Amino acid sequence: MAAGHSHKLYRHGHSPVHGLPPHCKLAATFAFVLAVVSTPREAVWAFGAYAVLLAGVAAAARIPAGFLLRRLVIEVPFVGFAVLMPFVAEGEQVEVLGLSLSVSGLWGAWNVLAKGTLGVAASVLLASTTELRALLLGLQRLKLPPLLVQIASFMIRYGDVITDELRRMSVARRSRGFEARGIRHWGVLAKTAGALFIRSYERGERVYLAMVSRGYAGSMPVIDEVAATRAQWAYAAVLPVAALAVCLMGWTI
Repeated sequence: MAAGHSHKLYRHGHSPVHGLPPHCKLAATFAFVLAVVSTPREAVWAFGAYAVLLAGVAAAARIPAGFLLRRLVIEVPFVGFAVLMPFVAEGEQVEVLGLSLSVSGLWGAWNVLAKGTLGVAASVLLASTTELRALLLGLQRLKLPPLLVQIASFMIRYGDVITDELRRMSVARRSRGFEARGIRHWGVLAKTAGALFIRSYERGERVYLAMVSRGYAGSMPVIDEVAATRAQWAYAAVLPVAALAVCLMGWTI
């Protein structure tokens, strides 16, 4: 984890949120999501309050609303699932715009959409304000099993290697006049996938041997020791503490 590594979700900035240690932001995000999923679905107002809290974090981090909304597209499959719930769930029925919908299905759809959207938005804000390398260091700081952190680190970096290899193979095909236009070209694409697997496997072996020759013995050295002050922990705790208060009111009101 010595080299820096950015990702497409990250938005460079110098806001107070960007400056927080990664393990503080990870813990705050986890606690916020835990409060959201613990909130009763009938407390509709509470989810509006959670949205306001996230909007405040986005404003503090100087993350534009358009940037955040575009990244929320990742939850489209969950939206499709939620839309189907009122039509397939059983129980009491209610008429909505001429359609007979299940009451329990409507509540279930609302529950999935509200909590899923808030969870994804919190994750997007975390990724938008924290570099990938810092996230891995934060997980390590939170005492996540070192082997899991290494697997995540290798997976992320090796994903870029495979993507770059696939891009070069695609350029090579196009330079030879190949263009997939139908089922008769599937054989070529299958051979490309096989070649990509073999190259990736061989690349992995070479990388592992290079690591062993440099002293790798099952653990990665920690170059940057990330620490957090009490003030930084307090600043990061504002979001989950406010969310906990909303959650408790949701159960009592």
